[in-house]
Amino acid sequence: MRKASPPPKGKGGDKRALPASLSRNAPLVPVDSAGGQALAAVIAILTFLAALCAGGAELVAASSAQWRSEIAREVTIQIRPNPQRAIDEDVARAVALASRTPGVEQAHAFTKEESERLLEPWLGSGLDFKDLPVPRLIVIKLKEDTRPDFGPLRQSLGKEVPGATLDDHALWVSRLSAMANTIIGTGIFLVALVLIAAGLAVIFATRGAMAGNKEVVEVLHFVGANDDFIAREFQRRFFKLGLRGSAVGAAAALALTVVLGLVTRSWRASPAGDQIEALFGAFNMSLTGYLIVILIALLVALITGIVSRLTVRRFLNGNG
Repeated sequence: MRKASPPPKGKGGDKRALPASLSRNAPLVPVDSAGGQALAAVIAILTFLAALCAGGAELVAASSAQWRSEIAREVTIQIRPNPQRAIDEDVARAVALASRTPGVEQAHAFTKEESERLLEPWLGSGLDFKDLPVPRLIVIKLKEDTRPDFGPLRQSLGKEVPGATLDDHALWVSRLSAMANTIIGTGIFLVALVLIAAGLAVIFATRGAMAGNKEVVEVLHFVGANDDFIAREFQRRFFKLGLRGSAVGAAAALALTVVLGLVTRSWRASPAGDQIEALFGAFNMSLTGYLIVILIALLVALITGIVSRLTVRRFLNGNG
């Protein structure tokens, strides 16, 4: 325990008065001071940013899982037009071959008009596709929890339907997984940076509080309070302050998510709304997302309390 100087005496002894904070019976670490309110605001902002990063990563992860689930259950066959063959017969033959493949639930062939409409987002509407060799598509829907062997189907298509190619979307699934994992990893990295920033802010705030209450700490040492008592007092006060700030930040992040969900639903019929919904879904955060945001708020509060305690102990040991 650090050696303390003799305590200041009241009216019957030394002319020095007790520290004002003790004579007012105020807490050792006031949380309603200007510095405490500023730190609570900083913690609220950092928690808000961390919750947004974590919530966005969770939304992307959920959307990515839905994409991969949908894509993994579909396989497409593309048949390029051949002037020497009747493409309608080739399409019918490919549908029959696909329907006989084990694990296939349904095979649907797009009509010529439907295939042409698929090109409109890139080529525009109102074009005459008569002279263009527009390929025909066949969408194969697979049964749940099955992954058929498409080797025999590819061989049959190569023999009976020249110019037909089968795509199982494995490349797209791989790219989607890589993109989702990158976004999730970035979100985790940003959350870690925000938590580190919160810890640094608490360190500076705790040092300032210790410097401002130096006389009080000396008196507490003289009357028998040890370093653990003082550190616990700081930890308790800073934990309450951190919990208050992190709760405000987490609530603001959840409120923003709800507002974005309402805006997205109102834009659902527009191209921009469709693109946003395709990337992030309908901004309907799952129960896991809410739990993650709450966990981040609690983690920020815990970091605030623990870092303040460690900073106080270091300061009292003469290393601050």
